[in-house]
Amino acid sequence: MNKAFYLTTAIDYANGSPHLGHAYEKILADVIARTKRLNGESTHFVTGLDEHGQKVQQGAESEGVLPQERCDRIAKEFKNLLIELSVSNDDYIRTTESRHKKVVSTLLQDLFDRGEIYQAEYQGFYSTRAEQFLQEKDKVNGEWPEIYGEVSQITESNYFFRLSNYQDWLIEYLGNEKDFIVPNFRLNQVLEFLKEPLNDLCISRPKDRLEWGIPLPFDENYVTYVWFDALVNYVSAAGYGQDDFMNLWPADLHVIGKDILAPPHAVYWPIMLKACGLPLPKQILAHGWWMSSGEKMSKSTGEVVDPLSLVEQRGVDAFRYFVMREMTVGQDADFSLERFESRYKTDLGNDLGNLLSRLFHMTATYENSIVPKVELNEEFEQKVKSNFEEAKKQAMARFDSFQFNQGLEQIFIFIRSINKYADERTPWKLAKSELSEDRIKLRTCLGVMVESLRLAIQMLAPVMPGVHEKVNKLFGLPVCKSWESDLKWDFRLEGMRLGEKTILFPRD
Repeated sequence: MNKAFYLTTAIDYANGSPHLGHAYEKILADVIARTKRLNGESTHFVTGLDEHGQKVQQGAESEGVLPQERCDRIAKEFKNLLIELSVSNDDYIRTTESRHKKVVSTLLQDLFDRGEIYQAEYQGFYSTRAEQFLQEKDKVNGEWPEIYGEVSQITESNYFFRLSNYQDWLIEYLGNEKDFIVPNFRLNQVLEFLKEPLNDLCISRPKDRLEWGIPLPFDENYVTYVWFDALVNYVSAAGYGQDDFMNLWPADLHVIGKDILAPPHAVYWPIMLKACGLPLPKQILAHGWWMSSGEKMSKSTGEVVDPLSLVEQRGVDAFRYFVMREMTVGQDADFSLERFESRYKTDLGNDLGNLLSRLFHMTATYENSIVPKVELNEEFEQKVKSNFEEAKKQAMARFDSFQFNQGLEQIFIFIRSINKYADERTPWKLAKSELSEDRIKLRTCLGVMVESLRLAIQMLAPVMPGVHEKVNKLFGLPVCKSWESDLKWDFRLEGMRLGEKTILFPRD
């Protein structure tokens, strides 16, 4: 069996409701997965929920419920988000599942047996909010940054992973694997982080301070700390320990936010895999943040966006289009309702929606909704075909390199060129003529517009799967399964009856 393209996202933390950042990451990964499938690649797409930790335990205590009960409720919210956003994940892993706990215990025991994990006493600073130990170097101008919340001094015995032994290896690896982290400037940030000596990684918490976690297999008085729990989800979901594990592993692409690139995903995770004797993921894609007026959206400032409210107002495909069109992958992007509405009304309403509406209306009026035969191949028609071939070439290349906003721009340049073609051919004028050559021009115009719209809709399938399915149904076509077969200029709809005119993007 050939290895599938294995795609993962960060697993969301069970400490609050989904927001715009969660929604964007899942849509981004979904568009990548759908693109791979349309290009004929077997694809396995995994996301999930990180459920252990001190904040989860404290949140449950404040609500007067058990941690598992609280996690079950939050898991339902995040799973519902995936459904509402039309995310096509193949698996959803929760770190409270037995399949995951078993893998965590197996890996920890093996590392402990080989001396990669040891027990020692720790004296220093601890951030409850970040759930991590801190050092003086983490201060900024002598003060703890706000992200750490209240910081206290503690002394306690814990277990440590020999992270520092692998620093030189990781620096050499990253120097040789220039495409391991994209965009490339994020790699430079990781290398900058690695200029400071790495400390060994604390991978436990005593049960008298934290009970909500996976017990260490070699010491039941401790639970596993976040990194050897949450990060291991990727190999758990791939079926570590089972015969078909290598049909998925290594991961082909991890999609994560830039804030958890270094150290978790680009330092801790590669070293953990190296120590476990497992291949590293092939690539990590670190996306940016959604900003509001230049500031990161966050619950603490009250600057948050409920993605489902926008989906309810304008539809899921409009929301998916906006976030993919507006953000350059790897960079930050500014969100505003005004910008969202502008995209909805111009790109979707005026360009795409109006094209479908006018085309179906004209075909119904002039040809009884039957797609006419294209009988001419004049300069007008040659130009439209040339526009399609260029859009296809440019869009596919940009989708392959995760430049989805630029790919969408190319597709909509083509969509606008279809509208321009109609304005130049003026089918509404040709329909009034009694000349036979004008009737030929009319039929050709409508046939070319139908074929062009069909092709544009196939290219939009990964980003707007609902609109794609709806329009294909109006064309009498099944959902696109392969770009190789469906992105061909071949007038396959000739003689077919179109469905009724539809308003894709309603106005208020």
